[in-house]
Parts: sequence; structure tokens; C-alpha cells
Amino acid sequence: MSRKWWPLAVVCTATFMFLLDVTIVVVALPDIQRSLGAGFDQLQWVTDAYALALASLLLTAGSIADRVGRRRVFALGLALFTAASVLCGLAGDPGLLIAARAVQGVGGAMLFATSLALLSVLYQGRDRGVAFGAWGAVTGVATALGPILGGVLTTGLSWRWIFLVNLPVGLLALWGTRVIAESRAEHPRRVDVPGVLTLTVGLLAVVFGFIETGSRSWGDPIVVGSFVIGAVLLLAFVAVERTVREPMFDLSLLRTPTFVGGSLAAFAMNGSLFAMLLYVVLYLQDGLGYSSLEAGLRLVLISGATMVVATLSGRLAHTLPVRWLVGPGLLLVGVGLALCAGLDGASSWTHLAVGFLVAGVGSGLVNPPLASTAVGVVDHHRSGMASGVNNTCRQVGIAVGIAVYGSLFAARVRSSLEASLAGSPELRSRAAGLADAVHDGSIPRALGALPGQQRALVGDAIRTAFADGMNTLFVVSAAVAVVGGVCALLLVRSRDFVAAQAPAAQLDSSGDRVETA
Repeated sequence: MSRKWWPLAVVCTATFMFLLDVTIVVVALPDIQRSLGAGFDQLQWVTDAYALALASLLLTAGSIADRVGRRRVFALGLALFTAASVLCGLAGDPGLLIAARAVQGVGGAMLFATSLALLSVLYQGRDRGVAFGAWGAVTGVATALGPILGGVLTTGLSWRWIFLVNLPVGLLALWGTRVIAESRAEHPRRVDVPGVLTLTVGLLAVVFGFIETGSRSWGDPIVVGSFVIGAVLLLAFVAVERTVREPMFDLSLLRTPTFVGGSLAAFAMNGSLFAMLLYVVLYLQDGLGYSSLEAGLRLVLISGATMVVATLSGRLAHTLPVRWLVGPGLLLVGVGLALCAGLDGASSWTHLAVGFLVAGVGSGLVNPPLASTAVGVVDHHRSGMASGVNNTCRQVGIAVGIAVYGSLFAARVRSSLEASLAGSPELRSRAAGLADAVHDGSIPRALGALPGQQRALVGDAIRTAFADGMNTLFVVSAAVAVVGGVCALLLVRSRDFVAAQAPAAQLDSSGDRVETA
């Protein structure tokens, strides 16, 4: 390999590790739940702590990198992500794992916010196209391999190795950062501290409220208080962004329909299919009894279809209007999720196969052109902010989706159990405890505590309740995807895109200062 491509190899290696960790963790969650004795709400936080940290700090990490140096922030993020991965792998209780996942999210934000910025400075002209193409291919491969590698490591070794494997990869990439030239913005934006604090705590409060509704009532003071605090802080974030000199999110972007449509589509994409992956894995493993590897292999129907179709979608994006890829793609995701509904206590995983494929095809149509709906409607100087907002919407979609679906799932499982066991007052009184067993992945233990003559009846009721809960989530997530698709079709307009793109050489002279490594 020519020396000029060494920085690309380093950036792609770190990106591969970061993106692989998004999907590789999902198939290991039931094993984590059983190993650490984690409750259902804690399992949600294993994913949401990562997503919220990533969402809250993406824009800020980019601003800091422009000021102190992109390579420096990239290397620090890589070191932080690697160290947090080791902590995740060694965690002995759910609390430590959740905290380490949040730190992983911070490191991930620093990596993701600087990876494309580094490539755009290091490569020009035709080389830049090659670099971006390689980076895009790596993202697709990482997404597709995540479920398989997660299943292999979890089944063959332990769930801890999905994190510990990041240590050698991270150290290798960290050593390689010395070949990357440092770069800074000539006129960097200030760090919007009030904006970061109000957005982070506001999102945290809202997600906490949704997760707590799974074990508390909607009128519980803690739940109501969380929603009130979240709403007040998110409104304060809007007020802050309207008044500070250099906001992390320029609210004037919301005047462009295409930007709004792209942001809603990003939220809907991750808030539907990707947020559902947690519950699909729980159903495959806890409901149908598959191992992590067997569940991961079945998820390849989604990730594999996404990767294959994304290749075609990336090419079509140069000839078709973006909305005719993003809009129909999200509608296909909705159709695929809806096809997965209709489960009952006797269903097998093959009931989900067609829906998985259709949703994967839709995801492949959406993902490649989605970023252009954000960066394509702004000038070069605001492209980082626009891209950051789009990616933030993706992570918020996952975090909110997981929290909301958890609440819906808990309520539906409990009501289904109460209905199925209504003929036996003694068993009906145990419905809440049995619902908790479904949430906590302790179904065998709950059945083992029952007299022999009751086990078959309760086992059937639990399988039916699990299926009923999944049906509710499939219908709701399908509706989220369809609404996102309709918004994309209505709001994304070709005339909003910047018509004349500056030549690559001109873009590189727009104010970035490049130093030798």
C-alpha cells in the first residue's frame, strides 16, 4: 500500500471498531442480562447510555476538534473508546457496565465527529472520492458483520470478548495515528457549553422517564418529574441556541424543508428498525430459545440486505432525486416491520424472515443518500454542523425508541398474561411477577418455581404474551417508519440542494490549516 493511504487505513480501522460495537453488542444483551443479573431497565440503559452520550457530544466534539486539532481529538477519542471497552469487558455489575458504555459513547462521538473531517483535509480531488468510498464500504461491512461476530464471540467465548477484542484493534489504530497530519480550522467556533448541558440533561431526563414507565405508572411523581425536567431543559436548549453567538445548532437550518425532512427521516430510521433490534434479539433468544450465534445469523437477513442494496442506492443517488430513495426506503422499512407482526405462541423465526428482508432492503435505500439531505443544503462551512445534527437525530431516535418500546412491551406483556391466566385466580395474581420474568430473561427460573401441572399452562401464556408484546412493537415501529417516509417525500426537495459545488481544491483552501505529522 502506498504511504499516502496509511492515514485512510488508520481512520477506517478505528471507524470499523466503533461501528462494529453498535451492532455487535445487541446480540449479546440477553447473555449480559443473565450474567450480571441485570433488570430490563438496566438492559435498556446499556444501549441508551451509549446512544445518548454519542448524540449529546457529536456537535461539541467537532467544535473542539476544529480548535485544538482534529488528529488530537481523534486519538484521544480512540484511546477513551478503547479504555472504556476494557472496562465494559471487565464489568462485574450492570451499573459499571452502563457507566463504561457512556464513556464509550463519549469516545465514539470524538471518533465519529473527526473521521470524515480528517479525510476531507488529507485527500483532495480523485483521492478524496476513493477515501470516502472506502470509508463508506467499511461502515457497511461493520454493520453487516456485527451480529455474526457478536454471536461467534458470545457463544464461543463470552459476551465480555465483544468488548475486550477492541483492545488490540484500538492500540494498533492508536499507534497508527502518528502518520496522520494535524489540522485545525482557521476560525473555529466556540464550544457551546450551555447548549451541551441543556441538551444532554434534557434528553437524559426524557429517556429516563420513558424507561421508568415500564415499572411505574405514567402518573408516578418520578416519571412526571422526569418529563417536566426534560421538557423544560429542551426548551431551554432552544432558547440558548437562539441567543448565543456561536450555537452548536444553528436553528435557521430548520427553515429549509429538506433539512427538516432529512432530520425526521434519520430519527425515524433509527427509531424504528434499529431501536427494534434489541427486542428482536430478546425474542429470538429468550422467546424462541436461540443462542447468540443463531440469533446473529438470522439478523444477517437485515444487515446483509442493507449492505447489498446500499451499494446500488449509493449509485442511484447520483441520478435519482434523494427523496425517491429515502422516502420509499422508509416506507419499505415500515412494510417489513408490519410483515413481522402477527406472531403467536406457536410462531417460529421463519415468520419474521420476509419482513427482515424487506426492512433490510428499505434500510439499504435510505442510509447512503440520507447524509446528503443534511450536508447538501448548506454551504461548506456549515456542513460539519449539518452532518452532526443528522447523526444526532439518529442516536436520539435509537435512545427514545428503545425507551418507548420498552414501556409498551412491558404493559402489553402484563395485560396479555392477565388475560391468558384469567381462569385461574391464583395464577392471575402472579401475572406481574411473570411479566417481570419475561423482562429480566428469567423465564426458566419462573417456570421452575411452579407446580408441574401449572407449568405447561403458564409456559403457553408466556409465549403468547411475548408474541403479543412483539406484535405491538412491530406495529408501532412500522408506523414510525411510515411517518418518516411520508415526511421525507413531502419535505425533501431537489431545489433546496446547493447547486454549484466548489472544486475540491477550493474547498481545501477555505480556512483549514494543515500541519505535518
